[in-house]
Amino acid sequence: MRHVKKFILVIFIAFALPAWAGGDSSDGHSHGAPTPAPAPISQGATPRTATTTEEFEVVAAFEGQNLVVYVDHFASNEPVARAKVEIEGTRFKGIASETAPGTYMLPIPSPLPPAKHALTISIESAESADLLAVTLDTSTSAAHVAPTHGQGAWTNWAIGAVAAALLLVSAIVFIVQRRQGAKRRI
Repeated sequence: MRHVKKFILVIFIAFALPAWAGGDSSDGHSHGAPTPAPAPISQGATPRTATTTEEFEVVAAFEGQNLVVYVDHFASNEPVARAKVEIEGTRFKGIASETAPGTYMLPIPSPLPPAKHALTISIESAESADLLAVTLDTSTSAAHVAPTHGQGAWTNWAIGAVAAALLLVSAIVFIVQRRQGAKRRI
């Protein structure tokens, strides 16, 4: 019977120690303050969208008050220079001006609200033309969303304290039962 009690105590300790050590699912490097909330669009988040066709590869990014469109040839990945890039959204429409080979910019007159915006991009180059439909998501950027595990720093301490208390209680019970067993033998 004594061996069974010792076995149960060893099993209990084996399961209690990982919880006491703060066995959470993070990588163990979250020692600092919690990460701040995602920044609003006006404070530097860069919503973007990308699409490809047989002719073109297009990336559109909302930077400040400008919609910047990068256009490359799909087959060679070379920038498409001197093309006519027309962009139409629900709140704006215009022809983007070329700022560098393959880079086109369209100023947006008013800030876009956080939502998913359907855009139609028409590209006409010397070799070909294409019409693309994309969706630009200006709600919170996925790059700025911190992963959460549903636990705060205090939760790890609480789990550790409960595990330590259970370990202490089980050790006291074990010692008391051991002394009572020794008194019975005498």
